[in-house]
Amino acid sequence: MNILDHRALRGPNYYSRYPAIYMRLDIGELEERPSDLVPGIVERLTTLLPTLQEHRCSLGRPGGFLERLERGTWAGHVVEHVAIELQNLIGFSVGYGKTVDSYETGIYNVVYRYRDEACGLAAGVESVGLVERLFRDAEIDVPDILERLKQVRDAHMLGPSTAAIVAAATRRGIPHVRLSEENSYIQLGHGHRQQRIQATVTGHTDLIGYGIADDKEWTKQVLGDAGIPVPQGWVCGSFDAALDAARTIGYPVAVKPIIGNHGRGVSTNIEDDQALSDAFDIAAHHNASVIVEQYIRGEDHRLLVIDGKLVAAARRRPAHVMGDGAATLQALVDAENNDVRRGVGHENLLTQIQLDDQSLRLIGQQNLTLQSVIPAGDIVYLKPTANLSTGGTATDVTDDVHPEVRYAAERIARLVGLDIIGIDLLAETLTKPLEEQSAAVVEVNAGPGFRMHLSPTHGEGRDVGRPVIDMLFPDSETTGRIPIAAVTGTNGKTTTVRLLSHLLRQAGRNVGMACTGAIEIDNHVIMRGDYSGPQAAAIVLREPTVECAVLEVARGGIMRRGLGFDECDVGVLLNIASDHLGEHDIHTLDELARCKTVVIDAVRQGGTAVLNADDPRVLEGQEWARGDIIFFTLDPNSRPVRQHVRDQGVAFTLHNERIVMRQGHVEAEVIPVVDVPITFEGHARFNVANALAASAAAYALGLSIADIQMGLQTFHPTPGQNPGRTNLIDADGMKVLIDYGHNVPALEALSELVGCIPARRRISVASAPGNRRDEDLFTLGTLLARMHDVVFIYETDARGRTPGDAARLLREGAESVPGDCRVEVIMEEQQAVERAFEEASEGDLLVLLIDDVDSAIERIRGRRFQSAAAPTPDGESP
Repeated sequence: MNILDHRALRGPNYYSRYPAIYMRLDIGELEERPSDLVPGIVERLTTLLPTLQEHRCSLGRPGGFLERLERGTWAGHVVEHVAIELQNLIGFSVGYGKTVDSYETGIYNVVYRYRDEACGLAAGVESVGLVERLFRDAEIDVPDILERLKQVRDAHMLGPSTAAIVAAATRRGIPHVRLSEENSYIQLGHGHRQQRIQATVTGHTDLIGYGIADDKEWTKQVLGDAGIPVPQGWVCGSFDAALDAARTIGYPVAVKPIIGNHGRGVSTNIEDDQALSDAFDIAAHHNASVIVEQYIRGEDHRLLVIDGKLVAAARRRPAHVMGDGAATLQALVDAENNDVRRGVGHENLLTQIQLDDQSLRLIGQQNLTLQSVIPAGDIVYLKPTANLSTGGTATDVTDDVHPEVRYAAERIARLVGLDIIGIDLLAETLTKPLEEQSAAVVEVNAGPGFRMHLSPTHGEGRDVGRPVIDMLFPDSETTGRIPIAAVTGTNGKTTTVRLLSHLLRQAGRNVGMACTGAIEIDNHVIMRGDYSGPQAAAIVLREPTVECAVLEVARGGIMRRGLGFDECDVGVLLNIASDHLGEHDIHTLDELARCKTVVIDAVRQGGTAVLNADDPRVLEGQEWARGDIIFFTLDPNSRPVRQHVRDQGVAFTLHNERIVMRQGHVEAEVIPVVDVPITFEGHARFNVANALAASAAAYALGLSIADIQMGLQTFHPTPGQNPGRTNLIDADGMKVLIDYGHNVPALEALSELVGCIPARRRISVASAPGNRRDEDLFTLGTLLARMHDVVFIYETDARGRTPGDAARLLREGAESVPGDCRVEVIMEEQQAVERAFEEASEGDLLVLLIDDVDSAIERIRGRRFQSAAAPTPDGESP
């Protein structure tokens, strides 16, 4: 088998409303060997992966997939189910999948859900290898496969603290996006409502407070000055200074680097000069400045304060083992590490115990070696600190905290100035005030780990992610989302997006807009190019000032990566027409319609789908629409629209050549069509439809009729406001119309406007991408010839064709039209435009269907065109 394409669909997509992995799989000769022709395949696969018994498949009951396997199914379908189950076996709960035929024999589109993208992709690769070996009765090592997948998981998964915050956000409906794979940098929410975290450090974490927590001596000074008990100690830059400090304090002492975390370089209960020397060397390895301080006897506690409130407390004990009177210390450590709760790093509840130099020193201090047999019931401590990351254990004691201890913890958070703080307190107990016992704060932590509170070794786990979310999003009803309007269709997307953005800006909204041409933030262009896909959506939604996002959504982006968001407030479906058929296994208009309806299927509950009631396929697609529906139509007598309005639905339509909003018995006039500049006094009917669509979307986003009217009459078909879309420019006695009509439906719509513009001759420069079908290119050529007197054909992007092939088909189509249209092929766009300028003269209409709008406008500026030729004696121009 051969994987032809393999990628993550990161949002709602053609196959699923949820993120999924897409695999285009060539099963080769296995097309002739369905599973019922493979003896024993069901028994072997269930032995390898027993939990496949739970897969319901299309039969809808446990064991359904195995029944399909028994009756006969193809290898691609088996790959789908194996990829799902491999993810489940490494801890990701997924269930959805589908496998569909393609238009090519033996090639299947395999789709399955994922939780972690890297693991989902890796599971797909592993499943192909497993299934291929299964069908060939070759050896399969499932444990080895799972081990490889776990390595991928551990390299990419969020740590437990970050995951807890993200999970709490998800429960609130707050979206999140991972901004960095390396350091758990997460954005919660969108635009101006977003918050960002990096592990348990938030965008509100005070920089000074972070610095205090990172400097143990500074921490002691701040807390000690405020009357908080802290151990006596000094910062030492040499062993001699450390020795003086220890003798002044009196043994036992503790030694630690001035800056550090996770207990690295910390030694406790130092009782003599030699042990001090060893401990100093260990600490100095982490930082040249070393603290020597009083050793406080007592239990190690971690107090977690979030937003000024104590939310959890844990008693921690260093990594240790208990003797049984028979096993050696090394055997006891090995047995402890075999506990299924222990794993590498943060993968499990507990962490493996690694014996290092500090461990060996500590063991020696207890007059033991690794070969010592430990008496039954004796505890041997293996680490000087109780960090979970070094194998320690934790017991939840949140309910045992005395009110005075709670107050002290919350006061410490205020004194240091941290919104999330972990306080390390040595104390005999938390059940009585600190001044009544041996107790001291030995350290505070910015960005403290949550694992010990989420899943303590003993006691109740605490949902400490939730108070972080409640702090960042204090309004319990907010989801951190901004309004998103997504616009799709075959033609008119860019104009509708730009017009809707203009309406919103005129109403005072800070808009992030992405379309074919640019990304704009509050009317400032920040990127130029084709930004009609999910990458552009992600850029807009990351922008911290954006209050509303308006996004163009093209078919290619939906098929390649899915939408760049999980849901939208308004989804606009403009039209469905033949274009780009044959790509991404979309060969029919019905398939194209299903692709486009992904946008209205992604409308949130309570949102709005804006639909073109004049397009039969759009009307049929309303079965996919979520939320309310607003129709727009050029036909005020449309039967579906009239019924919709009678049922109190909203529609935007025309009445006496005025744009109106109708609902029930109400009709509100918006604006006369002639006062909407982009309609060219109503001659550009396609832009009348776009104005209706944008008005409907703006209304759904809360704009008033007055807001919509103001926006419509101030949006002009100029290169400044709508570059490359029906820009009509007067140029020294002639007119230049610039547009992006690169497909048959767009050119048919444009022909009506072109025919309404008075002109001596109509001259065009035109092309089309090579990824259109032969018949589409040929038809495009015929339309060009019917509309114009002279056509200059160029070619910019062969897109898989032989260079010149697309231009040839355009020319053949144009030359097939009877008449006097002159056709020339000039392969390079700028040369074709220059040739048209040379050809054009006073009174002509020059129609430029081009990509490089800026260069064309620059050529027009300051240029004088030749005068029209003088009439011949019979009254005709030569």
